[in-house]
Amino acid sequence: MELDTTEKSLPFYEALASSVRLNIIQLLANRSMNLRELADALGLSSAIMTMHVKKLEKAGIIRTDMLPGKGGAQKVCTLQVEQAEILFPVKSDHIREFHESVISIGHYTDFLVEPTCGIATTERFIGEVDDPRYFLDSERFHAKILWFSEGFVEYKIPNFLLSTQNPQKLVISMEISSEAPLTNNNWPSDITFYLNKIKLGTWTSPGDFGDKRGKYSPSWWPEDVNQYGLLKHLSISSDGTFIDGNRLSDVTLEQVNVWDRQWTLRICTEKGSEHVGGVTLFGKGFGNYNQDIVMRLYYNKPQAEE
Repeated sequence: MELDTTEKSLPFYEALASSVRLNIIQLLANRSMNLRELADALGLSSAIMTMHVKKLEKAGIIRTDMLPGKGGAQKVCTLQVEQAEILFPVKSDHIREFHESVISIGHYTDFLVEPTCGIATTERFIGEVDDPRYFLDSERFHAKILWFSEGFVEYKIPNFLLSTQNPQKLVISMEISSEAPLTNNNWPSDITFYLNKIKLGTWTSPGDFGDKRGKYSPSWWPEDVNQYGLLKHLSISSDGTFIDGNRLSDVTLEQVNVWDRQWTLRICTEKGSEHVGGVTLFGKGFGNYNQDIVMRLYYNKPQAEE
């Protein structure tokens, strides 16, 4: 997870400003636990524990799932952050700027998908679900969500880097999850990322989340299908490739041909993976983060000669 010194990271810092919540994180590092188990372990009431859990959930440090238990449905808490990186403002004598490209979910340039699959705009489904032919429909350019159980989607992105600019880090952010028939919060999927045909690495999505409605999903969107994903930050620098601060591979920025005038980003689930659980991509107007795929290439700004 990448943090900074702006107000958007404040919920994370506030969540850590409590010895109780730090103890909750330590407990969840060993295993997922329900609210009653956490309350008993720390000697707190369920009401107080619920308050602490909500703060951790708001910060994105944990997620909660409603799962069946002996006495009915129970709220189970799972730690979903292993590492966090704080980006401090750069010094004025070493300014780091960036080129940004925002890629709409439906602007893929190539694909190969298998059912269950589908695409939709914020107004309606495009064609019939579970029919890959509709991924070629001209309406696809307006799609803000897509899903498939196996295969890939590929995007081409322009590179506006100038010869006088020194690239430092490429950060790709997206809201993403697995793809299960209907939904299943426990549906792992090995999702692999490629940039310019170079394999960056594989991240395992924990599930296809449907326990609560997506914050930004349109009112017509069915309750029993993909509701939201996790916001992931894939970063590539001279130190390697990371996802939310966790090392994914040793692939560096130099190895992915960062100077190419056009990049190709592929997101896929591959046959032979341990968990072939599909992909769902959420764009603006769906899910919990209201954004499309965002790519930022950070570079050092040339200093004016004195």
